[in-house]
Amino acid sequence: MSDIPHLLIPYAASASEGCRQTLASLPLPHLDRLLARLAADPAGSSTAEETSFSAPHERALAQALGLPPDDGRTPWAAWYRQQQGQPADGQAWAFVAPCQWQVTTDHVTLRDPEALGLDEASSRALLAIVSPWFAEDGIHLHYDQPTRWLAQGPLFADLATASLDRVLLRDVRAWMPDAARARTLHRLHSEMQMLLYTHAFNDARAERGLPTVNSFWVHGAGALPATATGPAPSMPLALRDAALREDWRAWAAAWTALDAGPVAALLRQAEQGGAVRLTLCGERAALAFHSAPRGLVQRMKAYFQPTRFAQVASQL
Repeated sequence: MSDIPHLLIPYAASASEGCRQTLASLPLPHLDRLLARLAADPAGSSTAEETSFSAPHERALAQALGLPPDDGRTPWAAWYRQQQGQPADGQAWAFVAPCQWQVTTDHVTLRDPEALGLDEASSRALLAIVSPWFAEDGIHLHYDQPTRWLAQGPLFADLATASLDRVLLRDVRAWMPDAARARTLHRLHSEMQMLLYTHAFNDARAERGLPTVNSFWVHGAGALPATATGPAPSMPLALRDAALREDWRAWAAAWTALDAGPVAALLRQAEQGGAVRLTLCGERAALAFHSAPRGLVQRMKAYFQPTRFAQVASQL
């Protein structure tokens, strides 16, 4: 893999009307100047439906790392273990996020796990409650972070799962793994809802004014390939939270900071003759750009008809 500086920006744009209105008056001078100097890189670009299990930035990151980019099958949990110095041993791993499903008559919405107020002690206590149920199906849970556990088991070897970014604050029913391949998970979802509905763990949380935890979300499943992975690009997440909540004022502020910071730094490298890479991602597409030799005609076109982010954003 290349050591060329690579900036990968998730949630650079959205099809939301609020986003389009915000972009119409959002100056990003460094990004525009950078795009005018770079050439499109079709090999690093991809497009899929908004209903795909993997978000565009996850596909782009997987490609940069040399991981399988197949929809919903990038083994992020196994890769994470490797990065932590833990042996993968060819086993299949997955992330499990304890969460709250908010059920109404026509939606089952996955609330943000970060809003649960789980700390390490409460997360470990919850893990001890649910682990035996998972173990009966050959799934072994391990604590990692308050809102994220690791799971190991053969079930995850070839299971396509939707990224948490895809399903967060949305109706989970559109993102559930294939019922035929994931009967065990579907049953465990039902069992966990029944177990936790009246459990003392949630009663204690309710007394403290904290949200109940009534479900979980599995993502990043798979076994790590034997091939070595490449260096990770720089991937700022400043735009993510604002975009998922459609807070376009906060999103615009985050973009302004990115333009003045990482984007400006990449522009300086390009202006000094250094090779750089840029990948912009939305809900549908990842568009890649890189430094490339340009002939006279290309340089003239770039001067008189430079690529602007306003043009690119509509394709994301």
